[in-house]
Amino acid sequence: MSKYKKLALGIVFDALGYTSFIIPGIGEFADIIWAPVSAWLMTKMYKGKTGKVAAIINFVEEALPGFDVIPTFTLMWLYTYVFSNEEKTIQVKQ
Repeated sequence: MSKYKKLALGIVFDALGYTSFIIPGIGEFADIIWAPVSAWLMTKMYKGKTGKVAAIINFVEEALPGFDVIPTFTLMWLYTYVFSNEEKTIQVKQ
């Protein structure tokens, strides 16, 4: 999967996580279903230990009331494709 497809999917998944704010009362019930689904999606999008750690963070963020505003998928994309690659480039140059 290309990195830009992952970004687009991540934005869509983050938007789905925000929907619990739209429907008061029902939204928190939806988080009970969405939290494990979003964690599973995170492990499928990002492999290895990093993906597992991100999935745990994502699960907790979605399960806790009021934390749905954190764009976990988008932050993971930034970590993977912006910050991690930058660190690898710096190490190679040294």
